[in-house]
Amino acid sequence: MIRSARRLATLVALLLAAAVAAPGPAPAAAEDWPARPVRLIVPFGPGSTPDLIARVVAEALQQRFGQPFLVENKAGAGGNLGTDAVAKAEPDGYTFGVSIAGPLAINPLLLPKMPYDPGRDFAFVTTLATQPCALAVNNALGVSTVAELIEKLRRDPGKYNYASIGNGSLSHLAMEAIAMASGTTIVHIAYASSPQAATAIIRGDVQMGCLPAIAATSQAEAGNLKVIAVSTPQRSALIPGVPTLKEAGIDVEADAWNGLIAPAGTPPAILARIGDAVRELLSAPAVRDRLATQVMEPIPSTPEAFRARVEAEIARWKPVIAAAGIKAN
Repeated sequence: MIRSARRLATLVALLLAAAVAAPGPAPAAAEDWPARPVRLIVPFGPGSTPDLIARVVAEALQQRFGQPFLVENKAGAGGNLGTDAVAKAEPDGYTFGVSIAGPLAINPLLLPKMPYDPGRDFAFVTTLATQPCALAVNNALGVSTVAELIEKLRRDPGKYNYASIGNGSLSHLAMEAIAMASGTTIVHIAYASSPQAATAIIRGDVQMGCLPAIAATSQAEAGNLKVIAVSTPQRSALIPGVPTLKEAGIDVEADAWNGLIAPAGTPPAILARIGDAVRELLSAPAVRDRLATQVMEPIPSTPEAFRARVEAEIARWKPVIAAAGIKAN
């Protein structure tokens, strides 16, 4: 009787060990993925930069996998609303998001309470594309270089205004960083969108702004304003001849990047599959050319590099926000 019980216990232990060691269903699920439509949530409205890149990616993924990739715009709360929808979605590989530095790095520095934890609630798949920020000035200001602008600002601190595309936006932080680096004061005026901010510069309601390049370069080409610098570490091939802020001794970096995220807990095999596919499609000449028309260039990366980029943004903007006393609306 005792021997039989021991044999039974041994058999049960072996069966349990085999069950633990046996491959789970994840590889098969990853091989079959996607078996139905996939959502790509964009936390901003149609026509925004994240929306444009999401639609490029969705179209290419649909062609590759033969399933619809549906772009869903969920704007609000500075990008937090749509980004939170990704965080709280079922982590089954059928919901992803395209987000930017605001919801992932800057908003947590501005808001006392966030609906999600960027470091814990997401799987970072890959960065997608980036766009330089362009320092644009009103033609009547009479400056053509950063050095001339800084000289004017230092001579009359607090006299000049700049436009941003919202309180706490990258365009706001970049200009405050420029003011800090040059030891001067510039008055902030927020607008609802980059086209409105560019129009304000053209009309002379404000004298300058550090805006997403697409909003400034087309106006510069038409002669409506001047683009005197980009706030990226190196010059942009998409805006030939325009120097960087660093070349003028202003150590400020800001670029409008976006990346692909998923809810934490999404099966790693599915994350790897979509990540590999997206990195491959971003390297395709047709995609690069399409992005170039929007003054964007692809920046595919590993998940680790994406997470490191978010952490670098936090480290970059935290002291600026504290020194300038920037608060959320």
